[in-house]
Amino acid sequence: SAAARRLGVSKAMVSGAVARLEERLGVRLLQRTTRRLSLTEAGAATLPHAQRALLAARDAEEAATQSLTSPRGLLRLNAPMSFGLLHVAPGLGAFAKTYPEVRVDLVLDDRVLDLTEGGFDLALRIGTLPDSALVSQHVGQSRNVVVAHPDYLARAGAPASPADLARHPALIYSLAATGPRWTLTRGKRSETVRVSGRLKANSSLALRSALLQGLGLARIPWFVVGEDLACGRLVRVLPEWELPAQDIHALLERAAKGEAV
Repeated sequence: SAAARRLGVSKAMVSGAVARLEERLGVRLLQRTTRRLSLTEAGAATLPHAQRALLAARDAEEAATQSLTSPRGLLRLNAPMSFGLLHVAPGLGAFAKTYPEVRVDLVLDDRVLDLTEGGFDLALRIGTLPDSALVSQHVGQSRNVVVAHPDYLARAGAPASPADLARHPALIYSLAATGPRWTLTRGKRSETVRVSGRLKANSSLALRSALLQGLGLARIPWFVVGEDLACGRLVRVLPEWELPAQDIHALLERAAKGEAV
């Protein structure tokens, strides 16, 4: 009766469960009389094992539910090189304090890596996304600007129009989808210029270094040179003209049917 009350079921259900257990084990666990209920020798031997099993089951439930509120395990994250170094890596300290049981494997690469083949849980992408079954979440925009070092402009002269860019040495990001073609807009006007130069690099940070050395002009993300522009180390070229902004997305695999994302 006490067990039935604690479990919130009927006395008959408890009696039936005990009877089925005794039948499966082939031994009597409880000695029943009209006045009292007591453990048999087999029941007394079984009880501590059952108690440990119950505790283990409760620990398993706790571990399962705790993972919902307290993330743990390995997080494999892929991000573009420059964006990862400048904006993801600086946040790892705060992330580690907030989620002390999560281990992070950060892979920085400007190439588009396959999430499944790379075993990534999450990837950050800048630019147009190809059609895929991945789940995407828009997290921001990357604004691009044309910049140069003040000494370079003093020496070579500042471009007065987009067409003038073709006469300056360009520092070219080699992985850009548009290659050496820069498109600038001003209101309803749009001009595309083919640029050329002696330096190409697959890293925006490498282009920033070349800019600071006065080696030419570059189309580069604001998040790479924002501080340089704020303090005057670099200056915008053709500031009245805009370059297309690129969306930043977080991507993850779509959960299988019946699984939570």
